[in-house]
Amino acid sequence: MNRLAHHQGIHKFFFTLGLTLQLSKPVIKHLIHIVDALTTKGFSGTLTDIHYWSFHPNHRTTLRHFFTKSPWNEERLLGKLQEWILSQVERLAKRKNQPLFVSIDDTICQKTKPSSRAVHAIQGCDWHYSHKDHQSVWGHSLVWLMVHTFTQAFPFAFRLYDKKAGKSKIDLAIEMLSSLKVKRAQPVYVLMDSWYPSKKLIEACLKQGFHVIAMLKTNRILYPKGIAIQAKQFARYIESKDTRLVTVGQERYRVYRYEGAIHGLDDAVVLLAWKADQPMAPEHLHCILSTDRELGDEDILRYYAQRWTIECFFRQAKDQLKLDGYRVRHIRAVKRYWAVVLLSCVYSIAESRQNLSTGLELLRSRKDHSVVEFIYDAAKQDIPIDVIKKQLRIA
Repeated sequence: MNRLAHHQGIHKFFFTLGLTLQLSKPVIKHLIHIVDALTTKGFSGTLTDIHYWSFHPNHRTTLRHFFTKSPWNEERLLGKLQEWILSQVERLAKRKNQPLFVSIDDTICQKTKPSSRAVHAIQGCDWHYSHKDHQSVWGHSLVWLMVHTFTQAFPFAFRLYDKKAGKSKIDLAIEMLSSLKVKRAQPVYVLMDSWYPSKKLIEACLKQGFHVIAMLKTNRILYPKGIAIQAKQFARYIESKDTRLVTVGQERYRVYRYEGAIHGLDDAVVLLAWKADQPMAPEHLHCILSTDRELGDEDILRYYAQRWTIECFFRQAKDQLKLDGYRVRHIRAVKRYWAVVLLSCVYSIAESRQNLSTGLELLRSRKDHSVVEFIYDAAKQDIPIDVIKKQLRIA
C-alpha cells in the first residue's frame, strides 16, 4: 500500500533542502515520520505519540535508538535548514526593499525536578530564573535566534545554556550570530530585550555589519554634555514640551531623542519613551537603543516591535509543537528533539508561506484528507478492513 500522501510532501521538502543527499534513507524515513507526528493535532511530545500519530511501521524502541544512539548528524541537518532559511528571507527582503531582522531571546523548557532517588533524570537540567513566573524553575534554558522580515519569520538556531559549561547566554548569542552568513544586500537589525545589550554583544553585532535595536535598563548610563547620569535620572529633567508624539501601530508614545555616548558605546541613539496616556514617571519609562543614527523615531520603535515575533514563536512552539514536551533523557536526544521541532516548524511555515499556525492548520487538514484517500484506495483494491485498521493503528 502507498505511504500516506502527505509523507511525500515532507520528503519533497527534505529534497529541496538537500537533506536526501546528506542523510541515509533510514534516517530520512524516521525524520519524515517524526515531522508528521509533531505537526499532528494532539501530539504531546512523547516517543509513544510519535510512533502512534505517524503510523510508524517499526517498533517504538527504534525511535529511542534514533534519538539517542543513531549515527546521524543533527548539525548537518540544521546547517542545510539555515542555508535555506537565509536564502528565503534575503530574497524576500530584497524584493520588498525591507530590512532583515534577527531576534535573540531565551526560554525555559520546564521539567519536573526528579527526586533524589531517581535513577534516570533528564540530563542538562538546572534551576533557571523565569521572568514569567518571577521565580526559579527546573528545566533547560535555551537561547534562540530568529531571522525575519516584516512578513515572514523563521526560527534559525538555538543553544542550550549550561551553567557548568562556563559560557554565558551572551557568549551563546555571539556564537549563533557568527553562523549568520548574510549577504547584507539589505540592512540587518539585531533585536533584543534589556537583558542582552552588553558591550560585548553590541560590538560583535557591529563587527559583522549588523545594527542593534534593543531595550535598555533604565539605570544605563548616558553622557549628556559629557556628564554621566542614569537614564531614569536624566528623564526627570525632560518635560512634556521636550518630547514629540509618535504613533506605532495602535499605540502613541511621547518620545525624547538622545544622541551621544552611552556606557559601552561612543555613539548611539536612545529614545526615552512613555505611552501617551501614562504620566511621564520613571516607572513608565522605556529606553530603546539604536546603533543606526540615521533611523527616525517611528522606525526605531516600529522595528523594535518586530521583536514580539520571537515571543510568539516560543508560545506556539510550546503549545503546538511541544518544544518542552519531550521525555527523552539523554542530552544528545534532547538536542536532537529540539532540532526536529525546528525542522517541523520551518516545514509548516514553508508549506503555508505564511506563519506557523496557518502552516499547522494546512498540514493537519492535509493529513485528514490523506488518511481518507488511503482508506478509499485500499478499499478499491479489496484490501480487508482488518488490514487497513492495522495499518492505521485502529485495530
